[in-house]
Amino acid sequence: MPVITDIEDLKRIYRRRTPKMFYDYCESGSWTEQTFRENSSDFDRIYFRQRVAVDLTNRSTRTQMIGQDVAMPVALAPVGLTGMQSADGEIKAARAAEKFGVPFTLSTMSICSIEAVAEATTKPFWFQVYVMKDDDYLARLIQRAKDAKCSALVVTLDLQVLGQRHMDIKNGLSAPPKPTLSNIANLSTKWRWGLGMLGTKNRQFGNVVGHVKGISDPSSLMSWTAEQFDPALDWAKIEKIRDMWGGKLILKGIMEAEDARRAAQIGADAIIVSNHGGRQLDGALSTIRALEPILEAVGDQTEVHLDGGIRSGQDVLKALAMGAKGTYIGRAFVYGLGAMGEAGVTRALEVIHKELDVSMAFCGHRDINDVNREILRVPRGFSGDWD
Repeated sequence: MPVITDIEDLKRIYRRRTPKMFYDYCESGSWTEQTFRENSSDFDRIYFRQRVAVDLTNRSTRTQMIGQDVAMPVALAPVGLTGMQSADGEIKAARAAEKFGVPFTLSTMSICSIEAVAEATTKPFWFQVYVMKDDDYLARLIQRAKDAKCSALVVTLDLQVLGQRHMDIKNGLSAPPKPTLSNIANLSTKWRWGLGMLGTKNRQFGNVVGHVKGISDPSSLMSWTAEQFDPALDWAKIEKIRDMWGGKLILKGIMEAEDARRAAQIGADAIIVSNHGGRQLDGALSTIRALEPILEAVGDQTEVHLDGGIRSGQDVLKALAMGAKGTYIGRAFVYGLGAMGEAGVTRALEVIHKELDVSMAFCGHRDINDVNREILRVPRGFSGDWD
């Protein structure tokens, strides 16, 4: 295994080994990509306060997210097409997360199905659902998650309509890739990826194919998916999904205090401050800037988690010190997956954990549950006095 010291090391290997369309799918945002960039860069505006002469023995990053014990307050975020980054990618990522002791969230738009991931793992994982127009399909999808013993349902709220991602359009993104001249030329250089794909039967959206009438090939699948996101999604429908599910509920895509209050009112166990990784509304605030007003709005009514821009354990620590109870990594674990499969996801988690642990120590703490805003230097107006 090559020497990996940070997430950027994994990203460099990932770029070499993964087909261009799937690298671009991961490493891009919508429109001008302002929000995509600032999700990461805004963390750099926050500084730590170093403390000394503090007993730093017996440190621990262990805590809980929605009542579940975790080795560190980091979950693997739901990422579509993960099984195209590496063969059986969702299974590899879920296994790595399970062994490390952090939650894995399976996307509705995964390549490996709910059932395939459940069969390959021994502990419950979380399932993320997109709200579709097809109510029958949605009900059956939620029941399948129940049958698989998923321990939480993550409902994504910010994909009622699809944001325009220029790179996906230019690359003709599909699963599996379309056999165009440019794709064939690129795929011919990714022999490791190709051998993996030849060895698996999981090459299409496993939660859709075989579960929707009339879906038989990639073109009909992509067309159905694009038309199915529900623009009529409202709080009443979210309440119906809550009742249909009946278990731990996490609402993802909250960026405003008013929406956070409403989510808490309907009984969400957690909300995720997320702008879809900068892939939906370009020009929205970064999630780390949006965090504090949301925390002030909901208090202790519900857990507040943060997703977006996290590329290091220091980013995790900053989010926790600002008040988040949990964080999510998407691109960071995908870099590891595309670079080295399950071992790469494990390495990404190890890197983030070490950075979190050591940075916490330098800030004078040995228990992640005691970290607070006092370890930070935050610029005045960081969270904004916006009109």
